[in-house]
Amino acid sequence: MPGTASAAPVLLPSLDAQAERLIEEGVHEIAGLSATEIRAFAAAAGPLAEDAGALLAVHPDRAPASALAPLLRRGTKPGFVVADMADVDRFAPHAAELPDAPLYLVTGPDRGDDLANWSPEEALPELAGRGRTPLVLTEGIHWVLQRPEVLERNHCFMTIGSRLVKPNGALDARTPALWISNGTGRDGRERRDAPKVGWCWWGNRHTWLGFASATARSGLGA
Repeated sequence: MPGTASAAPVLLPSLDAQAERLIEEGVHEIAGLSATEIRAFAAAAGPLAEDAGALLAVHPDRAPASALAPLLRRGTKPGFVVADMADVDRFAPHAAELPDAPLYLVTGPDRGDDLANWSPEEALPELAGRGRTPLVLTEGIHWVLQRPEVLERNHCFMTIGSRLVKPNGALDARTPALWISNGTGRDGRERRDAPKVGWCWWGNRHTWLGFASATARSGLGA
């Protein structure tokens, strides 16, 4: 299957610095947590995250994608969710097990550039075979919030750990992704170059979208 080599890993800030970033953006208030709780988790989890490249994440039940996406920035442009994804918060973890805690760590996030031009249907078993877990949408947003440079033109990513289950039990064919708007169509010209939460079909391939994944997730009790 064709693909491009993975880019060099983007180093994450310390957990303390990540906590301050979340507090600065008001994520703790969205999640119903105090700044003290965020800082205390980061301080306690610091030793667990040494050399692990850990991302500090808030559980999507506490901080949904619709509330986090507008906090993203690319230059002066705020992030947004595409108009035809008003149900974005119904895309719940699937094929990805999250700790039962408001705050947790995601270790070793990778953009999955080498899986560009694979479909989500093809990429999911490949990630499992590598011992990796696909990122859920809110984790991808947290990653871009901490390191905006992980979104590059022609090198963006899907978050196929989030899926929407229909009332009949079938999975919606849309799969969430994060990329950069071209300011066309319903996005509007004013949103050109803004970070964008959108979707792609489960069976389609895109040369410019990898598949974000991690090595593990853990809470303080893990």
